[in-house]
Amino acid sequence: MTPEVVIGIGRHALEITIIMVSVVLLPALAVGLMVAIFQAATQINEQTLSFIPKLLTTFAVLIYAGPWLLRVMIDYITTLYSEIPGVIG
Repeated sequence: MTPEVVIGIGRHALEITIIMVSVVLLPALAVGLMVAIFQAATQINEQTLSFIPKLLTTFAVLIYAGPWLLRVMIDYITTLYSEIPGVIG
């Protein structure tokens, strides 16, 4: 196994990780920004006002994007396992 192969596998794993994390975190970030703007406009400084909408958004994204995220992960693992004989030999 050459260093280029290891770097390629690691790079692909990081790309998949960034895509999967972005799908979950970007909507929560957008909701947090909207809540922060609302809090600044109304001068409400309630901690749960920013936490609960982000939590609900994250759960909703996981429910709707969960099958896609699982399919991406299964495809990556299947590809990784199928390439094992070529990497070793």
